[in-house]
Amino acid sequence: MSEEFKESVLKKLQEEQWTRTTITNYTNLEELEKIVQEAKEQGCTDEIKAICDEHLSHSKDSIIALYVSGILGVKKSSLDNTVLQTLVGIFLNNHKEALVESLCKTILEEDDTNAFALRTLISCYRENKDADNKIWETYEKLVKVDSEEAEAAKILADHYKELKNDELAKEFYKKALLRYVYIKNYIAVKDVWEILVKLIPEDIDFFYLVQRKIAKTISADKSATLMKDVYNYYKDKAKWDTAIEILKLILSIDPKDNWSRKEITTCYESKYKGHSHVEEYIRDAGFSYRNVFDAISDFEKHIAFDEGHFVFHNTWHVGLIRKVENDMLVINFGKKNGIHKMSLKMAVDALIPLSNEHIWVIKATTKSKDGGFSTKAEMVDKIKKDKAWTLKTIIRSFNNSCDIKKIKAELVPSILTASEWTAWNSAAKKVLESDSTFGVNPNNSNEWTVRDREITPEEKLSNEFKAQKQFFPRVDILMKFCNNDLDKTSELFVDMRDYFTGYLKSYINMGDTKDISEQLMASYLITRRVYPQFIEQNADSVNFEKLYRQIEDPRKMYTSLKDTKNTSLKADFLKNVGELSDWVQQYIRIFPAVLSKDMLTILVNKGHKDEVQKLAQTAFDDFKGYRDLIYFFFDECRTDEWFTEINIPLQKQLIALVNIISQAYKAIDNHVDSTENKKIIANICKLIFNTGKKKDDDGSSIYAQYMLGSDKETMTHMYTIVDDIAELDDLIKAQLRSRILEKYPDFKFHKAEEKTTTPKGMLVTKRKLDEKRALEERMNSVDLPKIAKEVAEAKEKGDLKENAEYIAAKEAQHKLGLDLKRLQEELARAVIFDPTTATASIVSFGTDIVLENKDTGAEEKYTILGPWESEPENGIISYMSPFGMNLMEHKLGETLSFTINEHKYQYVIKNIAINTALTKF
Repeated sequence: MSEEFKESVLKKLQEEQWTRTTITNYTNLEELEKIVQEAKEQGCTDEIKAICDEHLSHSKDSIIALYVSGILGVKKSSLDNTVLQTLVGIFLNNHKEALVESLCKTILEEDDTNAFALRTLISCYRENKDADNKIWETYEKLVKVDSEEAEAAKILADHYKELKNDELAKEFYKKALLRYVYIKNYIAVKDVWEILVKLIPEDIDFFYLVQRKIAKTISADKSATLMKDVYNYYKDKAKWDTAIEILKLILSIDPKDNWSRKEITTCYESKYKGHSHVEEYIRDAGFSYRNVFDAISDFEKHIAFDEGHFVFHNTWHVGLIRKVENDMLVINFGKKNGIHKMSLKMAVDALIPLSNEHIWVIKATTKSKDGGFSTKAEMVDKIKKDKAWTLKTIIRSFNNSCDIKKIKAELVPSILTASEWTAWNSAAKKVLESDSTFGVNPNNSNEWTVRDREITPEEKLSNEFKAQKQFFPRVDILMKFCNNDLDKTSELFVDMRDYFTGYLKSYINMGDTKDISEQLMASYLITRRVYPQFIEQNADSVNFEKLYRQIEDPRKMYTSLKDTKNTSLKADFLKNVGELSDWVQQYIRIFPAVLSKDMLTILVNKGHKDEVQKLAQTAFDDFKGYRDLIYFFFDECRTDEWFTEINIPLQKQLIALVNIISQAYKAIDNHVDSTENKKIIANICKLIFNTGKKKDDDGSSIYAQYMLGSDKETMTHMYTIVDDIAELDDLIKAQLRSRILEKYPDFKFHKAEEKTTTPKGMLVTKRKLDEKRALEERMNSVDLPKIAKEVAEAKEKGDLKENAEYIAAKEAQHKLGLDLKRLQEELARAVIFDPTTATASIVSFGTDIVLENKDTGAEEKYTILGPWESEPENGIISYMSPFGMNLMEHKLGETLSFTINEHKYQYVIKNIAINTALTKF
């Protein structure tokens, strides 16, 4: 900031005289806006705001200071509108409405969600009859930005109702009603409720939703009273099922409500008007004197058993009631189970009433009024093709709440095979997600429900949120709501949002606490993102720095924040840490948990390379405490300039990594974090030993290269610390031994134990394995494409029955396919033989033997290798051949006698020696 500009601002403030004449001279705010723009251009908005704030401490009515401080505060996204409110008050008291309007527009250019500016504009427009259109637009903006603004929503709803725009009127009345509930204004709730009962009486799900909120926040009794208005509509329309459900709800709140008891009997009489025993069952149920829900249960059980109704028995399954004679039912359970008679009393206990559209009835009768089929084949085809209908049918069959497991049980294997289910289920899940008539059961996140009316995306997510009981999945749902650009002024969103602010309110009420949980920290981060007004309003009680300083282990906190594709808790946490005064020290402190190359780049580029280098040095000095960090530095940073400058010896780095492997195996033996330890072992082995490579793996790993490039003593030490890890893959050790033998053919390893059992798989030499892998690659990439081309070309030449070229090409293609399959099977079984484990104490893989033929007296010499190396004509035989198997594991001087293909062999073993050229195979 230039001193000249600073002095000019100070001068203007000092020269300002607060008089009515001064205010009168303000016809616009251009001069004041120039100060704001200049501060912005010079990058000194904070300094200029501080100067104005200091001036206001002793000149509270300074128009210049109020304007500049207020607008710069808006630019900083501050929610404190105090100075602007003072300025607006001065202008209005002096009849400067035009300046107020101009000021509000300037505020909204910087922050279009500023509720204070919107309310002030509305006040201005009320005085200006020519601003009719502007006022309604501004009301809508206010309702959108302030989720607790109920009165404005009601005013808008009345406005659109007057204009006969029913859709918008309904939308804003709904918002107004839910917001009045939120602020517990029952008089306003009752007023809007009565309006909506007339406008949208059929939207029963909405009224149920509001009723639950009223019962929770205002009064259960008042919510029941309001539901009586909705009940009257359904009674008048003779929609008895819904009317009865409403009465049950009212009675659940007040079981002694005589009006509801009388009304429910009226509804039952009307619904079952044609039933032969309705009056008798109502009388026997005792609605006027018994527990009302016992009465309802008895009546509904009895009324369900009438002629023509379907029932279910655990043994006889689906049946149809054919006759009702006094208290005796005649039920047809189909050809298999026949006709049974049962008393009404027994039926109530033993049978389950079923509707005509129950999935069990449909499968048993293969007839459906709504399904559009009349045969079993048509029913099966309908289920397979019309997933939405099938899902709705099954879900409604089980009290309108059903999980995927139950749906599968109804379809497999009775309708779909297990393989058909896989594809059907995948398509069905897409229907459940995309069809707006399906929703998650608010009481169980695994179950789905069906609505007659479409469920809005907001309500769908709200139900998922209610059903989900775990904290971080709830965070995911809230952010999914935000990321899908849904209505964040929706009261459903406010309910979800308030779940997280509840954590912060509890923290504020409890005062300082050292127990900062990941849920509390996540709630702060989420609230700061979606509801910054709350954070601003409670900045003194809850802010990031205050929370952070109470965290015992920031690394653990970072790790505990669980992210999904919809959330960014970890990134938000780090962003807030980066705003702390000691952010460098905190970044270094947290880094072992973060392991981010971007974070390192920030630290190095901002001049903190020394701190990063010190961290790296500390890590390699303490492999037990920094194992993930050591792996990260070695994998991601070992060629970076800042890292190479430390000059940590490569030997030290490699030994640290091997020690981490050893430490991880010990932890696994003690059943400590087995999954994580297995992961770090696999990662390090892949990094320094080249494990996991399928080809071109000649053992030239980082570890082997360093080991072989060192002096013999160092090489021996490097090999030994690997060999001492008993659990480490023997193949890694074998590759290192092979490389050592290439350089030092006479190198002596610790004596290998004699193996008296044949290893699993097929022993092969490394050279042969490389040859076979190369052959597989050539067959896949060259031979198969070539022969496929030949088949295609031959096919184009005419009649395939007479086409010799085509037949020959197809035969060659078939043979090549079989050869490749056989080779791949052998490769899968191949195990590289470790030459350092060869022993001359017994006949084994890799030995040269001399046999004396007892029949001829001649000596025969053989080398024992594997099937791939076998050359019988040159004396190289496979240990898996009949001849080789009869020789294996016998000792010097033993006499052997065996028969192969009716030919008897008799030998004496005269000599056993390790093949000197074994390492070349």
